[in-house]
Amino acid sequence: MNSCFAIFLSLSLSLSLSFFFVFVQNFSAEAAPTYIGHFCPHISLFTPNSTYESNLNTVLSSLSSNATNSINGFANATAGQNPPDQAHGLFLCRGDVSTSTCSDCMATGKQDILRRCRNQRVAVIWYDECMLRYDNRSFFSLMETKPTITWANSSNITNPTRFAQVLGQTMDKIAARASNSGSGKKIAVEEVNLTGLQTLYTLAQCTLDMTTFDCNWCLRVMISNLRQDKQGGRSFSLTCGVRFELFPFYNASAVAVPTPPPPQLPRPPSPGTRLKRKSNKSTIITIAITIPVGGVMVFLFLTCYLLRRKGKKTYVIFKGKSGANELTTVESLQFDLTTIKVATNDFSPKNKLGEGGFGEVFQGRLPNGQEIAVKRLSQSSRQGDEEFKNEVLLVAKLQHKNLVRLLGFCLEGDEKLLAYEFVPNKSLDYFLFDPQKSNQLIWPLRYKIVYGIARGMLYLHQDSRLRIIHRDLKCSNILLDNEMNPKISDFGMARIFGVDQTQASTNKIVGTFGYMSPEYAMHGRYSVKSDVYSFGVLLLEIICGKKNGFYHQFDGGEYLARYAWNQWKDGTPLKVVDPAIVDSNSKDQVLQCLHICLLCIQEDPAIRPTMATVVLMLTSNSITLPSPRHPAFFVQSRLRGVGIPMKGLESDQSTHRTKPLSTNNLSITELYPR
Repeated sequence: MNSCFAIFLSLSLSLSLSFFFVFVQNFSAEAAPTYIGHFCPHISLFTPNSTYESNLNTVLSSLSSNATNSINGFANATAGQNPPDQAHGLFLCRGDVSTSTCSDCMATGKQDILRRCRNQRVAVIWYDECMLRYDNRSFFSLMETKPTITWANSSNITNPTRFAQVLGQTMDKIAARASNSGSGKKIAVEEVNLTGLQTLYTLAQCTLDMTTFDCNWCLRVMISNLRQDKQGGRSFSLTCGVRFELFPFYNASAVAVPTPPPPQLPRPPSPGTRLKRKSNKSTIITIAITIPVGGVMVFLFLTCYLLRRKGKKTYVIFKGKSGANELTTVESLQFDLTTIKVATNDFSPKNKLGEGGFGEVFQGRLPNGQEIAVKRLSQSSRQGDEEFKNEVLLVAKLQHKNLVRLLGFCLEGDEKLLAYEFVPNKSLDYFLFDPQKSNQLIWPLRYKIVYGIARGMLYLHQDSRLRIIHRDLKCSNILLDNEMNPKISDFGMARIFGVDQTQASTNKIVGTFGYMSPEYAMHGRYSVKSDVYSFGVLLLEIICGKKNGFYHQFDGGEYLARYAWNQWKDGTPLKVVDPAIVDSNSKDQVLQCLHICLLCIQEDPAIRPTMATVVLMLTSNSITLPSPRHPAFFVQSRLRGVGIPMKGLESDQSTHRTKPLSTNNLSITELYPR
């Protein structure tokens, strides 16, 4: 009897201790989130008690407050007015954790990130329960797959071939579900039975500011980082993350997809119903005859409608990386010509916004009230069917806040129309080169525009799923929205590059004189560095408030770039700067931008910075910039027979071949985050 009591007491103590340790483990998990890793690129530091530190503390306090009340486990915040000292931050909690766990994780992260990334302007920290990041640049809604933190379980899978297949299929499924999640959280989980004793648990999640396309793309990149021969692994970036294990690591009920209610079976009819049915027999017969006849008529109508639509179906063909033709339908973006005519009041002159070498642009309003800008290509436009289809394909695939958004197109008869989002403040040249309106462009606003253009170009060159060379970057192709945010437009001349492709050539030189790089204008060679050159000229115009050919009309052969270089070389760079933007607060930043501009317009494309480096130089005060040397200059060729005729050139200054006049041997080291 005593031995039985002793055994019972021993078991009771063991169970009590087990429950105690489980409770302690769960309590500590609530109190201390599980640290995974952090990233501090060490590209820019802030000084203690600086404006940036004050703005950063404001952002972190705001995020910490939001975490206590956040339903979706996500929030972002911004503090500060001037871009160099602005602080931007966000947090994302794992979609299955409670509000209290999310709040605890955020509170820990707020202290931890400042300790691990001391005085850093850019930082991110990951935990099992949440992710926290901040930056001195605006990164909201930008899909970023680097930096990435990846981890794999040390235990191997016994049957790696089958496991890799199941894991791949499951991850594809939850990536699609998370991207299209309508629950307010871009998260999806899935459990799959591998054997009688093993279950695969998977999770995928994106930040809530990601579009469906960007979320899906980000998750696919993270999935490709996973080791498929291990029993667990995870891969996280700044905007998404994936994880799999052979044990449950999330609360499935918190992210479960609601199941639809079961169908209700009809109740058996009562005797009264039987009598009623008998009396309504004639009605049933009538309905039985009418419905098939009506169905046949509807079927014939739909058949005729679909055949008509099939005749209008438009496809876009482009070359993929393998060189094979890839057929992509864009019918979902197609507008009827009648819809466009109604929206623009039949292309009324009162709705006309402007025109160029391509044709005219009209303001319109769709039936749902949305305002649009319709680009109507003229029959004599140099943008033919190929360029038209190219622009539709490119812009439809690109999603970035600094790129104009394509809403649809129309290709009927002789009409080629593109419908874009309406950008109310016209183009940059409308303000920049007008003596009165240019005064509205104070330096902080110009810097905001410069930075936005640089971010948009970086997206085209590096961050989008396609590498795009714009080939016609200029002031008139920079549109300004109601908050004066820049949006790059006009992709009719753009070209797709393969992932590993660095340069291409063409015999058809298109673009605008003065913005074209020397290697493109003279030899038809273009690359991302061609766009960098155009960006440099554009930046110079923004700093000076004058067109590139301004001084040419007074002193034959001297363009803005030559004038700027001469003033820089003579130690008087402020002479070239628009007087309206120079004051004691902005002088250093203006001169830094002028320095960057001169680096971008070097003759040798190999020594020009990339757009990633340009963005880094624009946002960092601690980087020492290389000294610029004699850049590439152009004068209008007086011999029309020099070189190949510039076919297809759209120019507001010249349509003749241009000739480089200078060479240099400048070398520059690319700057990368560490």
